[in-house]
Amino acid sequence: MITVYYDGKCGLCSREIGYFKKRKPKRPIVWHDIANAPSLLADTGLSQSDALLYMRVRDETGVLRTGVDAFITLWRQFAGWSLLARVGALPGIYTLADRLYRGFAQRRFNRNPHCLASLKR
Repeated sequence: MITVYYDGKCGLCSREIGYFKKRKPKRPIVWHDIANAPSLLADTGLSQSDALLYMRVRDETGVLRTGVDAFITLWRQFAGWSLLARVGALPGIYTLADRLYRGFAQRRFNRNPHCLASLKR
């Protein structure tokens, strides 16, 4: 089982997670909306603002994955997405995807008032 920590106040994030919630994963997934329930982060060692910045997934072994690694972990749970997980993990593609995601994530964070407000907590 994996645990997905996501921003439930972000429209894009919610739509993406909603898509995956409607699919049948290979193993059960626990979904944690950390924008609306920051207490769900208690066992991660992350602040809410750190968690809102990048998507996080705790994998089957208990390792907390961040950004592209989190997406790859999530994608591996779905039959139609396993190929994307393998391609995304290729060295050159992984590096590019990681850079693009980090830039996107920072812009998304800076444009969402609830993310910026989490810095003050």
